[in-house]
Amino acid sequence: MVTRLYSHPLFLEHLTPPGHPERPDRLRAIEKVLSEDRFDRLDRHEPVAADREHLLLAHPESHLDKVMAAIPDEGIVRVDADTSVSPKSGEASLLAVGAAVSAVDDVFEKRADNVFVAARPPGHHAEKVTAMGFCLFNNAAIAARHAQKKHGAERVAIVDWDVHHGNGTQDIFWDDPSVLYCSTHQMPLYPGTGKRDETGAGNIVNAPLSPGAGSDIFRDAFKDRVMRSIVEFHPDLIIISAGFDAHHRDPLAEINLEEADFDWATAELMGLANRLCSDRVVSLLEGGYDLRGLSSSVGAHVGRLLRG
Repeated sequence: MVTRLYSHPLFLEHLTPPGHPERPDRLRAIEKVLSEDRFDRLDRHEPVAADREHLLLAHPESHLDKVMAAIPDEGIVRVDADTSVSPKSGEASLLAVGAAVSAVDDVFEKRADNVFVAARPPGHHAEKVTAMGFCLFNNAAIAARHAQKKHGAERVAIVDWDVHHGNGTQDIFWDDPSVLYCSTHQMPLYPGTGKRDETGAGNIVNAPLSPGAGSDIFRDAFKDRVMRSIVEFHPDLIIISAGFDAHHRDPLAEINLEEADFDWATAELMGLANRLCSDRVVSLLEGGYDLRGLSSSVGAHVGRLLRG
């Protein structure tokens, strides 16, 4: 099993205000755990920046222009109440998208069985025309569209286990039955979307979890809602929006998962990928704001990707 890792020093230069949860230290914590000997087999690469055409797969030109126009020459500027940009944010965003696109190429062109992208800013809250929730461009959505356009993928499944619902991914694929979007998330919680009856063109599968839910409830929802839907959909690629803020230590939510739950969910999706889509799994970092919970959960997730 070949697992590729994409990251880049520039991701640390996307700066947020003091005290902001989506901060460069998140990647430093991930880098530290992935430097351990048990991850020596990781195939480590730095991404190249995405082209404008890649971003246009999921966003109109007006959105691209608006985001890039907001990038300041100095200091930190708020895009909305939660989302900020600094001088290197545009470059970091293009690298994050480039990493997601390259990861898709890698699994289709057999350079890797699976890929983990440790990038920031994250993406799953970015709607077609709105940057929000720490996100500027929707990395997972662009990756899915790229798989379809370049590699002829007929069906792509996106599995989002971030504790916050990926309203942006749901928005982009709402009426597109060629992309399955499955999400487990706390409800009620930001951004307020993700009810079970939000089903799009029958391709949206939401599995909301009540505050305080733990391993058993999460695993039942994952098996009954997410995995069953993937089997029925039979995708050519599985993309994971891998947020780790459902960990019990995380300060932004109230779901009580352990590292073992992310290991288990990863293994389950890898099993489906082996059966359905030639092992092709691309995992993109989303949330996770307690550094200890984040690093240990990423360690469990990437360790499972390596072991198969």
